[in-house]
Amino acid sequence: MDHIVTVQEAVTAFADWNEPTDAELAAIESELPLILADVDLIDAQINAMDRPPNEVDTRRVRRALARVLTEWRILANRTTDEATGGAA
Repeated sequence: MDHIVTVQEAVTAFADWNEPTDAELAAIESELPLILADVDLIDAQINAMDRPPNEVDTRRVRRALARVLTEWRILANRTTDEATGGAA
């Protein structure tokens, strides 16, 4: 006899009570510039892989990496300021 397995877990995974909280959405929103910078860096790296490297690709990857590092610094400083209560 074969047992019938329910898919209750998959159905309840999308229940209303399983939505992100306001705090989680705020955290995602505060990290969005870094996420977008990471996407640009990956895009530049993928484009550079499609053909022999040239100066334009190298500059694009370098600029994208610099933007990622800048966004990391901004985010780290923001979270540090929030942790210390905004004191400098």
